[in-house]
Amino acid sequence: MISKQITDTVLMIEPVAFGFNQQTAVNNFFQQNDSLSAESVQERALEEFRNMVEKLRKFGINVIVIKDTDQPHKPDSIFPNNWISFHSDGKVILYPMFAKNRRLERREDILDSIEQEGFIINEIIDYSKAEEENIFLEGTGSMVLDRSNQIAYAAISERTDEELFIEFCEDLEFSPIVFHSTQVKEDKRYPVYHTNVMMSVTEDFAIICKDSIQNIKERKLVLDFLHTTKKEVISISEEQMNLFLGNSLQLENDKKDKFLVMSNTAYQSLDAGQINVINKYTQILVFNIPTIEKYGGGSVRCMLAEIFLPKA
Repeated sequence: MISKQITDTVLMIEPVAFGFNQQTAVNNFFQQNDSLSAESVQERALEEFRNMVEKLRKFGINVIVIKDTDQPHKPDSIFPNNWISFHSDGKVILYPMFAKNRRLERREDILDSIEQEGFIINEIIDYSKAEEENIFLEGTGSMVLDRSNQIAYAAISERTDEELFIEFCEDLEFSPIVFHSTQVKEDKRYPVYHTNVMMSVTEDFAIICKDSIQNIKERKLVLDFLHTTKKEVISISEEQMNLFLGNSLQLENDKKDKFLVMSNTAYQSLDAGQINVINKYTQILVFNIPTIEKYGGGSVRCMLAEIFLPKA
């Protein structure tokens, strides 16, 4: 059975102590900090989060919201797609996380809540022990999955280990596409911390910052696979990548209407030609989350853990 590429159900974690995470900032160059109080950052992020949930539900997308716990402190819990993924064969995957304080986000009670919503979990594959060897693979941040074609794309970085990525692909029967993606910071190029900030794969098209793949052979490999799988390629600039345009995700609603969800920051960076291509295939849903983007260094896609599990 061919897996669906898009789902109508997502898990979102409501923040109680969202804020700038010093531990992730060492290699996430999208994060910024200033003198705004922690209380104000959390207050603004919570409002942005709730507005996003409300809008998704208004358009018929099923959102399972689980509130973060006060203790232990987890500033990045709003980004659950890094520690867990849910698959159509009933598998749930748990991932090893780079930042020690992000490892605290893995909660068994969240799996219980998902089952209480009527979803079936057949097997849990837990890679998190790899943390003990400083090996990391941060879920659908580290990997962009073409579920329909069983292809997984991964830009190797401190947070995305090639060997563990290959192991994931063997376990879930994905074909691995490995490459390197970089961004400019103070006139030097550094690895992009997560693949899902530089590319997004939908049913019919792919958004990709191909210029961030400096190796010509690797760039050709990625583009060849996108073309072979009949994805129309929307090429974005590094500036657009830095404005979170790559961090978008396609969802559907209960009526099978399709939506590309992205932030207002990302949307404002689109040119008319790019909008026309997207509109051929899907509606665009825009969310205003400047606080979450600024302090968290992640955008709309990072906040959504897609649920593909079978229903009871």
